[in-house]
Amino acid sequence: MKVINKIFTLIVPGLLLGCANTGAHYQPIVDGPLSNRYGSDLIACQQLATARSYANDDTKSNAAIGAGLGALAGLADDSVGTAEGLLAGAVVGALAGSGASMLETREQRRQVVITCMRGRGHNVVG
Repeated sequence: MKVINKIFTLIVPGLLLGCANTGAHYQPIVDGPLSNRYGSDLIACQQLATARSYANDDTKSNAAIGAGLGALAGLADDSVGTAEGLLAGAVVGALAGSGASMLETREQRRQVVITCMRGRGHNVVG
């Protein structure tokens, strides 16, 4: 159980910090003056971006794949017991797989805001 405690102490805060800026709250850089509609359009586009949930099928699949691969790696580690290695590997793998998908989702949300703002006529450059 010491291994699992270390895993959660090191990895979970990183995942939480990585999702602190959810991508949906992205404020794009606009070339030129801001129109009167900018504020209301930005809010609408940010709300649209939240439709891409972090608990999506990609995140679930990657967590499951990561858990399976991590469990196999944990079994191969001779420095820990079989059950503890299996569990620790599965936890690390699941966190790594889901964490990577969550970062990808954050970028997808950011792109939704950019595309939406461009679609509403704003000269978004990034």
